[in-house]
This record gives sequence, C-alpha cells and structure tokens, in this order.
Amino acid sequence: EFSPEDAARTEKDFLCEVVERAIEAGATTVNIPDTVGYATPAHFHDVITTLKKNVSNIDQAIISTHCHNDLGLAVANSLAAVEAGARQVECTVNGLGERAGNCALEEVVMALKTRADYYGVHTNINTKRLYPISHLVSTVTGMSVQRNKAIVGRNAFAHEAGIHQHGMLQERTTYEIMSPDDVGYVGTNLVLGKHSGRHAFRDRIQSLGHTLDEETFERIFNEFIALADKKKEIYDSDIVALIENQASDMPEKWKIVRFHTSAGTGTIATATIELADETGKIHCDAATGDGPVDAVFRALERISGITAALDQYHVGSVSSGKDAQGEVRVEVRINGELFTGRSVSTDIIESSAKAYLQAINKAAAKLEN
Repeated sequence: EFSPEDAARTEKDFLCEVVERAIEAGATTVNIPDTVGYATPAHFHDVITTLKKNVSNIDQAIISTHCHNDLGLAVANSLAAVEAGARQVECTVNGLGERAGNCALEEVVMALKTRADYYGVHTNINTKRLYPISHLVSTVTGMSVQRNKAIVGRNAFAHEAGIHQHGMLQERTTYEIMSPDDVGYVGTNLVLGKHSGRHAFRDRIQSLGHTLDEETFERIFNEFIALADKKKEIYDSDIVALIENQASDMPEKWKIVRFHTSAGTGTIATATIELADETGKIHCDAATGDGPVDAVFRALERISGITAALDQYHVGSVSSGKDAQGEVRVEVRINGELFTGRSVSTDIIESSAKAYLQAINKAAAKLEN
C-alpha cells in the first residue's frame, strides 16, 4: 500500500504522477488521505475522480481513503470517495483518532448498508457486532460514546416527539431507517432475575453476542447473582456492563476489601478503606474530603502511596430505574501521564472508588515496569 500524505491538498497533476509511479513500482492499494481534515465531500470526490481519469494504470490498484474529522466531514468525505470509485475505507471504531478523530467505522458501514440502493457496494462486516464492539472499545479506552452519536449512541434509536412515537407504534419504518437489531443494539429489555439459573444466564449472554470461558462465566454469574439481590430488575445493559467489567486484564496491585463513608449537611465527609495488596495483606487508612467521593479518593491515595490529579469524572446510568447501576469513568494524571478507570455499581461511591483504584493500579503497574 502506498499513501501520499496530505493528498487532498496536493496539486492534482503531481499527485497523479506520484500515484502512477507508485503503482508501476508494485503498489496494489493507493491510499488517499485527507491528513488534516481539510476536504469537503465535493472536493474529495473530485480528487478520486481525477485519479480515475488521469492515472493510466489506476485499474491495477485499489483506491483507499483515510479521512480525518477536523471539520466533522470524515464520514461524508469517505462516502463521497466510495461514490467516486474508492473501494477501501480506512476507519476506526467510534471514530477514534488524533485531534477530532477519523472516519467512524460504524457510521460508514451502516450508511453503505442502509443506502445500498445508492452506493451499489457492500461490506462483509457483521453489523450486529457494531454496538457491542463500540462499547467494548469505549470501556477499554476510557473514552465515552456520546449519547447522540449516530448508530451506537444511547439515543440513536430513541423517539421523543409525540408524532414520531405514534408513527413508530403504527409502522416502525416510518421513522426508523434501520432496525436496532441490525447493529446489535442492547436496550433495556427486562430479561432475568435473582432466581434465574446458569443455563438461562448463559443463553442470554450468547444471545447478546458474547462467548466466555468457564472461569470468566462463573465469575460474571456470581456478580450477576449479587447484583440481582440489589436490583429488582436486571436489564440487558446491566449484563453487558458486568461483561465489560471483565474486559481489562490489567493486574491489580490493590483490591478493595471494604469501605465506609460518612457525610451530611454541616459535617466533614470521611472515608475509611481497607485494601488488600498482591500478597493478601490488608492495609487500612482514613481520610477527610470535600464530600464522600473526594474523601474516598484521598484515602486510596494514602494507602497506595500514589498521588493523582483528577482530570475528568463522569457519572452515568447503565439502565433505567431508581436502582440502576451507576457507571463512573475517571481520568487521572499521575507523574505527568494520563490513566483511566471505569466501574459500575448500584452504589455510586463504590463505583467511584473502584474506577479511581483501577487508574491507580494501572499507574502502579507502569511504575513497576
């Protein structure tokens, strides 16, 4: 593969000459990047069209695209390139990438599938895995998917306007151009309770698209039973959250044994925490803070010996209801490096503590190496 950097802004005659020479030298794929996200759809369509018309041996190579999203046009530019004759699109899950990111895989794939009548091309991607892989990547990277993101955002298939809701009840295709099932969307379907057995739980996990080894399954099943004792209703999204909690294989130097917090109006928030180290030895300490979460963070720092600066702290609900699991994501800066943590629990203080400790464990592992 040959890729001329910043091709979208390169003089067209020179670009055609370079591409032709690259193909003569053996390139079978010619990747045309919009390196700084400067192009517009009409502009990028013209670049690809020019190559098709003026490079004599272009039929010997596949034209590829690599679009950045600085102007919010990465997907649109990639689709314009496909329309002009490109047959490979370089993209990333959730549009991850430097600066404003790259072309989002899930968006370009579903655009090509939903509008196959217009583009006349197809991919071999299993679209039912788009939603699960999007949220797995979000979990591993610590970068949240915005609620209103196309295809994989939580609001992607939500209809609020009354006329839309009425139309949906009468005929879904009136306002829904693709089915949630097409992308493997996990909503809030009530599925299991505390009396559900292993067989039913395993079937549900498999129907959600996950395959687990026996050890991991047993661990998640035990967590499911513990969660079912806290929550009256268990949703698909709760089960996915349990699975995603197992996604990190980072060794844990510290584990929370138990903690206690005290806070209220006119009182100083305090937190007492017991942590177990790698040998199983218990360490206990306490701290005060500006609220129970801050107190917990300070106590974790006292025991671990690692001081962190909190850059980002996000709280969200995994499912619906007053007893919904709370998801906490943190970004902390330790010795100038950024570390992320994530956890879910019906207790927001517990999920905050586990997320913060996960980030500390990552830093501890890196410091030891």
